[in-house]
Amino acid sequence: MRRTKRYPVEGSNSLWQIYKTVPFWKVVKSFVVIQIARYTPSISLKNWMYRHLLKMKVGDQTAVALMVMMDIMFPEKISIGRNSIIGYNTTILAHEYLIDEYRLGDVVIGDEVMVGANSTILPGVTIGDGAIVSAGTLVHQDVPAGSFVGGNPMRVIYTKEEMEQRSKAQMME
Repeated sequence: MRRTKRYPVEGSNSLWQIYKTVPFWKVVKSFVVIQIARYTPSISLKNWMYRHLLKMKVGDQTAVALMVMMDIMFPEKISIGRNSIIGYNTTILAHEYLIDEYRLGDVVIGDEVMVGANSTILPGVTIGDGAIVSAGTLVHQDVPAGSFVGGNPMRVIYTKEEMEQRSKAQMME
């Protein structure tokens, strides 16, 4: 199960009540910064904007590709480790607005993680160090360190141990 905190709402749906949950001007600022970052070809400038303007944790040598969509409401809940790659057009969410409640959860992406293009990472998940997420994956649960996952719904394709065995076999060829 994902680690999210639930906040019940009454009356209209939670998205209709958005500015009771997050300040309007914070959303405006995040929206502008994220839209600029999505089109910025400079990885170091993009990382600077994430760290300093959105209070995200982004490790050294991490590369966030073009068109990546960070959570506009709660970007500070996203943490990406060192030397990781977040592929083109990936979406990382730290919130879910539902009919009767909204949920918030930290997203923790480890060191040396590869997230393929067009993936979606839901709130409250951790992607372990050295994991590989195949393109187009819906990450709806934790990803074990060193594993290779993919699909919708996401499933483990290779465990860390199976990946190590494959690497050894390829070296011997």
